[in-house]
Amino acid sequence: MYRVARQRLRKLIDLDHSHLMRNSRIGVEKECLRVNKQGSIAQTPHPKTLGAALTHPYITTDYSEALIEFITPPFHHIRQTLDFLRDTQQYVYQHLTDEYLWATSMPCVVAGETSIPIAEYGTSNPGMMKHVYRQGLGYRYGRVMQVIAGVHFNYSFPSDFWPIYAELEGNHLPLQDFISESYMALIRNLQRFGWLIPYLFGASPAICKSFLGAAPTTLKAFNESTYYEPYATSLRMGDIGYQNNKENETGAKASYDSLENYVDSLSYAIATPCAEYEKIGVLVDGKYRQLNTNILQIENEYYSTIRPKQILKGNEKPTLALKRRGVSYVELRSLDVNAFDPLGINERQLHFLECFLLFCLLHESPAIGDYERKAIDENELRAAHRGRDPKLKLIRGSDTGALTDWADELLQEMQAVCELLDRSTDGTPYCAALRAQQQKIRDPELTPSARMLNEMRDRDEGFYNFAERLSRTHQHFFKNLPLRESKQRYYSELAVKSLEDQRAWEAADEISFAQYLQRYFSQS
Repeated sequence: MYRVARQRLRKLIDLDHSHLMRNSRIGVEKECLRVNKQGSIAQTPHPKTLGAALTHPYITTDYSEALIEFITPPFHHIRQTLDFLRDTQQYVYQHLTDEYLWATSMPCVVAGETSIPIAEYGTSNPGMMKHVYRQGLGYRYGRVMQVIAGVHFNYSFPSDFWPIYAELEGNHLPLQDFISESYMALIRNLQRFGWLIPYLFGASPAICKSFLGAAPTTLKAFNESTYYEPYATSLRMGDIGYQNNKENETGAKASYDSLENYVDSLSYAIATPCAEYEKIGVLVDGKYRQLNTNILQIENEYYSTIRPKQILKGNEKPTLALKRRGVSYVELRSLDVNAFDPLGINERQLHFLECFLLFCLLHESPAIGDYERKAIDENELRAAHRGRDPKLKLIRGSDTGALTDWADELLQEMQAVCELLDRSTDGTPYCAALRAQQQKIRDPELTPSARMLNEMRDRDEGFYNFAERLSRTHQHFFKNLPLRESKQRYYSELAVKSLEDQRAWEAADEISFAQYLQRYFSQS
């Protein structure tokens, strides 16, 4: 089963190309809620002292005005990425007074839909488009599930790696076509093995009862305020999280068999009306409810655990960017916020993820048929809701097998990949990261999800009290961590510039919002 991966890895090792991996590009995006001192979602606007969410490159908002998002640029070294993430959060904490940042993926107390303010981006056409898109998500799926936070891992292989890898493969496609084809192969494998992520790093086995309100649920009561699943790893990635509910009904499921198929499937979804969404309307009583009535308003509405990405030029549609210039990097989206680390993610996680992505690139990756597609979706759900159940079996081909057996097998195969990556750095951080994950396979009590439930039991606290306690601990960490004057000045200047940029965007509008949308969606 692993013959192809071993052969490819051997070629890289024999030709001593490990140095190529030194120039990988690594970025992180982290979401978290601003919470008031009463422990509820903040109702205040995004602080102006942080800059404009529309135009700031590193501090913005996601769905809600209170759902802040930190974005790092891509760096060649994991430590640089985490240092930037730390500095950014330090700066933000300097400008929060009676509020703090929530430490978990699942939200604090949610007092219904109206307690979740939708993000505002000013009066410019691009700003209005971002706001209306979020209005549409609220009408389509409800606001509550949109305030679930996560961490995204952005990764690209070094540019010098690709010509050598193509030569080793004997592939004579134009280089960018080969790169795109290779990234799509990686994505297919990451979906096949993606259940590993919630098992190893899932940190949402419990939720506040207010998240579901009066909705019926099969979740169990942990106490009077908390629902949970005894063996859950990541309820965020389960069936209570954000899902594309219409995809199976409409045939709009994204295809990852090639970049062309992926672009075509998403293009179909953003151009095809949906009868249910037509009932919502677009412009009602002079106010926009959504961008359009199609299966997807825009490409970003399609939820996936991993996305192929290309840097946009101006107001370019993501599908067009991919079509024109191919895949530049991948975005892994299935990570829960690590509640036990103030940054929300740590060095050991990132070392493992880099190894995991390289393994997925090297492993043979045939097209995903209908049967395997359903198996992938089912395995994700099983791992999210019952990942630590010793009796859990996953679908594997035409058979089933224990999650732990499959996981142990995969991690053993990653050993040689980690050894290759360790050649490009000081020490053995990749092998050390792998050993830490292997220990979680042997002992599920070491997983973040198990640690979370055990702490809740030991302290006799529900989800809210657990998350609030860690949130305050992280607040103390950042409040007492000095920020260098040069960094302070850097972020202050970015904040000022972003506000100026937003005002310039607003002043530059020369067409109506309706015309703007028409031009945007007519791009080809």
